[in-house]
Amino acid sequence: MLPTCPPIPDVRKIAVLRAGGLGDLLFALPAIEALRAAYPGAEIVLLGREGLADLLPGRFPAVDRAVAIPPARGVGQPEDYPEEPNILASFFAAMAAERFDLAFQLHGGGGFSNPFTRRLRARVTIGLKAPEAAALDRWVPYVYFQPEVMRYLEVVALAGARPTVLAPRLTPTAADRAEAARALPADGRPLAVIHPGATDPRRWWPTERFATVGDALAATGARVAVIGHEENERALVATVCEGMAADAADLRGRLSLGGLAALLARARVVVGNDSGPLHLAEAVGAATVGVYWCFNLINGAPFTRARHRPLVSARFDCPICGVNCLTGHCEHRASFVADVPAADVIAVTLDLWERESVERGA
Repeated sequence: MLPTCPPIPDVRKIAVLRAGGLGDLLFALPAIEALRAAYPGAEIVLLGREGLADLLPGRFPAVDRAVAIPPARGVGQPEDYPEEPNILASFFAAMAAERFDLAFQLHGGGGFSNPFTRRLRARVTIGLKAPEAAALDRWVPYVYFQPEVMRYLEVVALAGARPTVLAPRLTPTAADRAEAARALPADGRPLAVIHPGATDPRRWWPTERFATVGDALAATGARVAVIGHEENERALVATVCEGMAADAADLRGRLSLGGLAALLARARVVVGNDSGPLHLAEAVGAATVGVYWCFNLINGAPFTRARHRPLVSARFDCPICGVNCLTGHCEHRASFVADVPAADVIAVTLDLWERESVERGA
């Protein structure tokens, strides 16, 4: 049970800063749902990255409005990003005019995001604090090893928000479903989706093994689709599709985030690396099989196992130079999850596929 403070009185408008990637945003959804339950009459405004901020309104009722933040050093951008002070000054003037009662920093340790949050000029600022970061009005310590969902629930508890759910939930719109149907019309076969990418190449499971998983699914009668970002994951998706003996639909770059959410909601099983699309699949109700590095499993894996099956690599040493990445650092980006056997992934995928088939009566 999380220790919870009393709700703050006279709250009319709440800002929530979460300007990371897709998975980062999804991890914050249970905390935002808790805020909605604690402050049902308040307007909740998400401050997020351009291109992601608009995912929630219309698909996630706890958020009333989204505002894309301008590029800012350490807040959605690298720490050495060359900021444009005039653009930021204009943004913060507009945010001050909003007169937020509460501003929540759900964006990490606070080295850059806490000063950013304080510039919103909210009546009360609440968030996380690493040892070197500036303090907000209310804060909990930022310790890396903590499930992300619980991390943000602990933050909002400082304002009297109690958990209502422990997993992200997102509902695709009718337009999303129509987009997914155009990209991949239904043909009567149950759908399996594979995502071979991730932001960090160290989280890439080998593409040839994803191809073997795809063939194993196709042998059961599944229709296999492979997804990925058009610019960054083109080669990964192509390699999986070309490596499969069975046909697979190459959907890289063909769907918006909303359309992708609708496609994943249609899937009987989604198989992928620890990545935003895998977490999106969980949020829209799909069963998932994920390949995780051990520490990412602690922070990002789903809490339940009936419909979510993580497989984990415990490799600590760089496969190229042998540096122990617990105590040292190297610039190599070789996979840290290639040790996970294909046979293990196929076994849990087919088991989950069969269970989902029984549940759906098909």
